[in-house]
Amino acid sequence: MKNYFDLTGRVAVVTGASTGLGLQMAKAFANQGANLVLLARRMNLLEENAKAINEEYRVEVLPVACDITITEQVVNAVNATMERFGRVDILVNNAGTGAVAPAEEITDEQFKHEMSIDLFGTFVCAREFGKKMIEARFGRIINIASMYGLVGNMIVGSSPYHAAKGGVVNLTRALAAEWGKHGITVNSICPGYFYTDLTTETLDSDFFQDIAKRSIPLARYGRSGELDTCALFLASPNSSYVNGQNIAVDGGYTCV
Repeated sequence: MKNYFDLTGRVAVVTGASTGLGLQMAKAFANQGANLVLLARRMNLLEENAKAINEEYRVEVLPVACDITITEQVVNAVNATMERFGRVDILVNNAGTGAVAPAEEITDEQFKHEMSIDLFGTFVCAREFGKKMIEARFGRIINIASMYGLVGNMIVGSSPYHAAKGGVVNLTRALAAEWGKHGITVNSICPGYFYTDLTTETLDSDFFQDIAKRSIPLARYGRSGELDTCALFLASPNSSYVNGQNIAVDGGYTCV
């Protein structure tokens, strides 16, 4: 039986890979045979993750400390990737943050910080790793946006996050249009709320459980692993004609 998600021999770079969804997606790629480059700021967590993934999946894993808002560090990460593996096939731009406050209380610094990480950082990583993909005439770039890059919300004020993720959605389209001729596809995933170590307590609260029942057709939040198959599809050779798309993985939140 053919494994449509086989990534054996591919090299996947995942930003924000120290915890949460980034780590989950990295493990999913490793499960399909991809070698990994894990990027985040906390090297101690990256090293722990690299060791655990190597032992479980028997793939090569390179941890690289990298602040995606600092171009020099991103360039260093590209150089480390090429020195170790000689190629980069897949880039998942997952690193992000979220400023939460009513719009009238958001400071200039909060707005700039959000844009710096979620939008500028995504662009810098795409640009620098994309250069190597252009040389190879192959690449899969997956930007992790958000359902809040597609719609507003009345749950909690987070206008900088909406603005930045909306920018990621259209940046995806722009890069897809420019780089398709180089054999590179650029797509984005727009997740809804997902359970992670950092969100479980919040999402299990009565307030958020009520929101799920009223606002999400599936009446629940995303579980561990439910984002992985979308990322695997977009990273696989079998998605070669999918380009410039934004896929909401949100239980139907944005369809109503």
